[in-house]
Amino acid sequence: MSRDTLTALVRTIPDFPKPGIQFRDITTLLADGEGLRELVERLVAIARPLDADLIVGIEARGFILGAALATALGKGFVPVRKAGKLPGPTVGIDYVLEYGTDRLELHEGQAPVGSRVILIDDLIATGGTAIAAAQLLQEQGASVLMALFAIDLPDLGGMAALKAQGIPAEAILTFEGH
Repeated sequence: MSRDTLTALVRTIPDFPKPGIQFRDITTLLADGEGLRELVERLVAIARPLDADLIVGIEARGFILGAALATALGKGFVPVRKAGKLPGPTVGIDYVLEYGTDRLELHEGQAPVGSRVILIDDLIATGGTAIAAAQLLQEQGASVLMALFAIDLPDLGGMAALKAQGIPAEAILTFEGH
């Protein structure tokens, strides 16, 4: 399956969640069996040579891609969630959004000191959430080998921001605009 065919499986919803935004909805790609298989195979091809210990997925669609990637690689999966969603002891990081702050958490000890991880999410826009997740992992002593995404919105600068933080990053698909 070509990159153009994969791209065509992503639905664009204009003016969501606010006017002027072109929301890139990956759920249509996820619902297509061939498309999902191809996306996961492309993620695996990038991730396999890194030989990570763990795959870490960012809530929520990063859970879907992360679990598929972890299964294909025979690695464990660790979720990074919004505050208050995980039972038991957690560690977290607060980060700034365009209009306020948010918090990400993971279970204490699930990214052990010295672990080598790949961070994954469905889409990177400004990079704020991905950078916060990477910082949280690094604060726990994990090494973030790479951040992987199904979709990059390069006009919003997230991929460049991750790379400026010293975190290699790649995406399978690219959409211009917001």
